[in-house]
Amino acid sequence: MALIVLAALAAYANSFHGPFVFDDLESIPGNPTIKSLTLAWRPPTDQGGISVAGRPILNVSLALNWAIGGENVWSYHAFNLAVHLLAGLTLFGLLRRTFVQPRLQDKFGEAAAPLALAITLLWLLHPLQTEAVTYIIQRAESLMGLFFLLTLYGFVRALDSPRPAWWWTLSVAACLLGVATKEIAALAPLLVLLYDRTFVSGSFRAAWQRHSWQHVALLATWLPLLALLGSTGGNRGGTFNFSDPSIWVGHALTQFEAVTRYVWLTFWPHRQVFDYGEIAPPALGQAIRWAVPVVTLVGATVLALWRWPMAGFLGAWVFLILAPTSALPATLQIIVEHRMYLPLAAIMALVVAGAYLLAGRRIIFVFLVLAVAEGGLTIRRNEVYRTDVALWKDTVAQRPDNARAHYNLGIILSNLPGQLDEAAAEYQAALRVNPNVPEVHYNLGLVWSRMPERLTDAAAEYEAALRLKPDYADAHNNLGNAWMSMPGRLNDAIAQFQEALRLKPDYAEAHSNLGNAWTAQPGRLNDAIAHLQEALRLKPGLAEAHNNLGNAWMTMPHRQNDAVAEFQEALRLQPDNAEAHYNLGVVWMNRPDRLGDAAVQFQEAIRLRPGYVDAHNNLGIVWSKTPGRLNDGIAQFQEVLRLQPDHAGAHNNLGNDLMLVTGRLNDAIAQFQETVRLQPDLAGAHFSLAAALLRIPGRGDEAQVHFDTFVQLWPDKEQARQLVTQAKAQVP
Repeated sequence: MALIVLAALAAYANSFHGPFVFDDLESIPGNPTIKSLTLAWRPPTDQGGISVAGRPILNVSLALNWAIGGENVWSYHAFNLAVHLLAGLTLFGLLRRTFVQPRLQDKFGEAAAPLALAITLLWLLHPLQTEAVTYIIQRAESLMGLFFLLTLYGFVRALDSPRPAWWWTLSVAACLLGVATKEIAALAPLLVLLYDRTFVSGSFRAAWQRHSWQHVALLATWLPLLALLGSTGGNRGGTFNFSDPSIWVGHALTQFEAVTRYVWLTFWPHRQVFDYGEIAPPALGQAIRWAVPVVTLVGATVLALWRWPMAGFLGAWVFLILAPTSALPATLQIIVEHRMYLPLAAIMALVVAGAYLLAGRRIIFVFLVLAVAEGGLTIRRNEVYRTDVALWKDTVAQRPDNARAHYNLGIILSNLPGQLDEAAAEYQAALRVNPNVPEVHYNLGLVWSRMPERLTDAAAEYEAALRLKPDYADAHNNLGNAWMSMPGRLNDAIAQFQEALRLKPDYAEAHSNLGNAWTAQPGRLNDAIAHLQEALRLKPGLAEAHNNLGNAWMTMPHRQNDAVAEFQEALRLQPDNAEAHYNLGVVWMNRPDRLGDAAVQFQEAIRLRPGYVDAHNNLGIVWSKTPGRLNDGIAQFQEVLRLQPDHAGAHNNLGNDLMLVTGRLNDAIAQFQETVRLQPDLAGAHFSLAAALLRIPGRGDEAQVHFDTFVQLWPDKEQARQLVTQAKAQVP
């Protein structure tokens, strides 16, 4: 027993830091019921296919971990390893006692403990078990496996105990806990009956006559199981589809491949896959090559149950436990390695016991060496689970045609600094495999939206998502955001925000975005403020709504302090909100005594969002107004033009600064000329250009042309003529 414990600790010591991944996310951090031990007894059923649905014991186990450390993953991994260890110790006890049963005593009795140890270590340390141990939410499999083994162990202990009632109670209680952990535990009563027939009573009739009430008690655990299944709609929240015959056939054909892979990985655990993705049903001809080994093994099991019952029991253990997930038409995953958690024990027992009969006691040492090698493979496999990026990259490498793996890797990469291009590449790879998944188009749009030069591509992806899923509120909302940033698309953006709110009236982000859009629409400021305040009523901690409300207040001269308060609240909630830093800087730059504060805010916005053109431009304006910082202002405008060469305002601002630098008059003129080329109706640029030209002998006529254009563009003609007169008077 000490060897078993130490071996498991050594193999899984590097597994304690693996993050929540995939189904973990909705079952643990996204599961409100585990935040309270009282609520945990009623796991959520309104999330289709969530792993904890209809499984209260699984949910309570997660609630215990949450109470210990919240989202700190170490306690979850420690619990999973403890479960695996207890299952291993239970298996060891079950095997040791089975080998000394009267029907096996002569052949295996003298080596019962070494044989049990070899089988247990081969099972415990096999890398195929990592998915049920290291992948946190798949404790559903290992915890159910522990209760399954305890059900059988309690039955075996009761056979020769002076106080059998305690062991019968353990057996039934473990079975009841098992069916409340995962539905496969419903097979435990059948395998206990088969064990009784095979190793104890000799026939089903004798088994029923000797232990009928015990078997009835175990079968009675199916009643609460039916109630738990009913709580999920009878189909595990949509995980199974019983209504479409084509799915039954397709699923059955894919399971031949699944079972063959499971058996192959048992003997050669190379190229394990975390998520096989959705597998298209093979043609009948292709399915045959997978069906032949499975049908052969099933046939051999049936024959063995009749001719060699002890070997037949082990085969039945494998195929009965795999049967429900292989036979029922799943709509989500098709091949999942954690299903081999319990079946693996029977295969190891068959191999070790068979080899012992052929080679004798010395073969046990060989299996112990193999177990050590398996432990090394388990350690290496656990390294893949250390980060979510490593796990999904490994999955993509093993299954490049797995669209779901590319998609999940894209989601993770999109949240890492400097990985947007890689994230986009993964989404695009997912779409090449399956172009009809709206969520992939949507998330690719989110990536493009973070690249100013790809905004049109972002809008196109949101539109693609909406063609596939017209009621996709998030896509409507973000399409509106994309169009908000495009000239002339404000009304289209407003329509998208309104549609998002029609589909989802309590959508705080859409209220915030619609309020922001109304702020830019003349005469709709009151509507803007109403939507922004509604957003904050729905979600008081929504930093973006505080920022947008600040924008609305900023348009009112007498509400500037309110604007500042909203921007500061946005930054309290979200210190890395570059937009809020920028907007606060805009308020401060209009107050001569706060120019230094404005510069700080613009610099922070640039730090958070390198390439933030407007922040660079406004920082340049601030430096230009600050004594001794003219060169810094020029540098900022030059950076704007490096990032966006057609930025007319930056050309104009740079020209104004160059006018103040001795010997840079021609450079200033060049900037003003570029400004009026890019934006011919910018009156101030014509005036500045004319004033600069007037300083160069012989260019007065050219200057007059631009003065005339300035007068034509300026709303107050008389004021414009006075400005021209003043400018001419300043030139010798």
